[in-house]
Amino acid sequence: MCRWWNNLHIHSRLPFARDRLVECYLWMLGVYYPPNYSRGQIILTLVIYTTSIFDDIYDSFGTKEECELFTQWVESWDPKAGHVLPECMGYAFGKIMESYEIIDNELAPEEKYRMTYLKNFIVDLVRNYNKEVKMREENVIPVSVEEHLQVSAKTSACHLLACTSLVGMDDIATKASFEWVSTIPKILQKLCIIVRLLDDIMTYEREQMTPHVASTLDSYMKQHDVTMKIACQKIQELKEESWKDFNAEWLEYDGGQPRKLIEVIFNLTRTMEFMYNKDDNFTNCRNLEDTIRSLFVETF
Repeated sequence: MCRWWNNLHIHSRLPFARDRLVECYLWMLGVYYPPNYSRGQIILTLVIYTTSIFDDIYDSFGTKEECELFTQWVESWDPKAGHVLPECMGYAFGKIMESYEIIDNELAPEEKYRMTYLKNFIVDLVRNYNKEVKMREENVIPVSVEEHLQVSAKTSACHLLACTSLVGMDDIATKASFEWVSTIPKILQKLCIIVRLLDDIMTYEREQMTPHVASTLDSYMKQHDVTMKIACQKIQELKEESWKDFNAEWLEYDGGQPRKLIEVIFNLTRTMEFMYNKDDNFTNCRNLEDTIRSLFVETF
């Protein structure tokens, strides 16, 4: 853990930042915990951390105009563009650039191509975050869950995290592996849906307290003219059906990629389920204190 912390010390000047980093590290350990995955651990922790910054900007703090500006910066990936951002976004901009510089430095020259795939997924993520901002500002409720998931499955960020999980692996992850993950294969589609539905179930009541983009529960209520309680039950059932489809893909997978890579995606999905088990544990981080203490502080 020392190498990881030394590489990330630039992000830990504030107590809340340190807390968030530890939570991200816990999340990452569910994907791959053996010491030989040290590089992958650093990279995945950084991307989870910076993704939480993206999420806060678009979900809670940015205006429609600011989010549009921030999206244009991410699309350009131009460090010089940061000066046009509001001060708070400029700070986030700096942390994001520092993080991806660390990631790039972790890769050997023959692995640098992986950054292109990573950046493409980041751009796709923020574009869909920005679509949700516009939906929120215009009070748009998609007419069906299926239509809702065309955007919201991607804002679960799981397609980005699945790609990231491969970036730090050794040469078992080939260019063909990144081409494969870029097609968003069925197993990855189901991962995104599972996490989106989990998130919406666990955060719906809290998000009603502030202006927020419509959730899949809102779309289900609109589509079927039912109460929130019934919609929640149906979304839960849809989540369980998505798990069945995901498990079928996992057990019967024959898509030409090494089993070890598919196992990483499987572990990512299981960890997501844990992070939203009975609550949104990533937002309500105190729920994770005992787990973090038992893993990182207390001796066996």
